[in-house]
Amino acid sequence: MVKQVRQVSQTRPAKAERTSGGERFAAVGRAAVTWLRSLRGRTIVLAAGAAVVVAAVAVAGVLLFRHDDRPPIPDTRARHYTEVDACLLTDKKGITAGAAAEVWQGMQDASLKTHARVSYAPVTGEQSAANARPFLNGLLQRSCDVVLAVGWPEVTAAAQTAPQYGKVGFVLVGTGSGDKAGAKGGANVTRVDTGDGLRADVAGAVERAVDGRA
Repeated sequence: MVKQVRQVSQTRPAKAERTSGGERFAAVGRAAVTWLRSLRGRTIVLAAGAAVVVAAVAVAGVLLFRHDDRPPIPDTRARHYTEVDACLLTDKKGITAGAAAEVWQGMQDASLKTHARVSYAPVTGEQSAANARPFLNGLLQRSCDVVLAVGWPEVTAAAQTAPQYGKVGFVLVGTGSGDKAGAKGGANVTRVDTGDGLRADVAGAVERAVDGRA
């Protein structure tokens, strides 16, 4: 009997160790379950966020690439130009000052009424009729319907060239060469003197020339 009691007392610690190990295993299991639950929650949140982003991109794509069959609203401020071009030949200073500035203003006034397109080209380099002629030819090659010239070399070159282009209207501002070449010309040449009323005179001359081209 004594011997059996001793064996029983020796087996009790082993049972206690097994019980303690089981508790530790259960605690680890509960921690794992808790971690998995928290991970699943974060996964759900991330998935929901990704779904929201995808939906937003899809909506943006639809709005970006959606075809609108409705006709565009016309811009009432846009000016509709006619197929008539009035071109100005100036000296190297362009339209910044002097008679050329008034001539340019008169051309713009005429454009408001006739809807003709207006432009200008300055003669660079030597200020002579010979050097102005290539610039004038450039305007004629651009199919300018009305050509204006201001400045001594420019007017001289235009007066000498006008007879060769009977279908183009020429408006010569001021005097031309020493023999007053700018004052001569055929039916397609109009001369406008500088001085008071230059802007209005140019506008009227351009309007008449444009009407003659229509």
